[in-house]
Amino acid sequence: MRYQGKITNWKDDQGFGFITPNGGGNQVFVHIKSFANRQIRPVGNEIVTYELKTDSKGRAQAGSVAFVGEPMPSAISPERRNTTLILAATFLVFVAASAFIGRLPFAVFWLYLVASAIAFLAYAFDKSAARNDQWRTPESTLHLFALVGGWPGALAAQRLLRHKSKKQPFQMMFWTTVVLNCSTLAWLYSSSGSVALRSILGAA
Repeated sequence: MRYQGKITNWKDDQGFGFITPNGGGNQVFVHIKSFANRQIRPVGNEIVTYELKTDSKGRAQAGSVAFVGEPMPSAISPERRNTTLILAATFLVFVAASAFIGRLPFAVFWLYLVASAIAFLAYAFDKSAARNDQWRTPESTLHLFALVGGWPGALAAQRLLRHKSKKQPFQMMFWTTVVLNCSTLAWLYSSSGSVALRSILGAA
């Protein structure tokens, strides 16, 4: 049996809130992982339908939560997931090839490789923390990893782990960091940028 109510006291940074049933009654706990549609993240006061379940301690909680009037979500298609993974891999191959032919220092390639690995792990830890109601990695930290060169790993994590891939404000900031990072790389790839970077590395 499905019930209807309004989302109240939503805490987006912690990924949970409560549903006030239509017609009154006790509030029902709801976690972000209980939403059927991950394409739209709640902000509060949305009308939803849900199934009433209980946790291991017998406390009421909502399950199979759906937004009223919204179509059911479709999973990320394999084609889209593969495209983003190919984009991340192609970029890293490009940086590696540029280092091999001398257009970029090898330090730049290693920076992207290490930063991508760290970013991927950060996303994995954050998703695990979200599932277990533990301390979350700040979004500003995830964006910082992307900005310094970890965006290929972050992009791979978003698609493979299905984490942070549907939250629009996060995605807008993420792609802003990608543009800024690639703009910096384009400058380094130019003659003047390459000379300046090599001078810095040589001085160090």
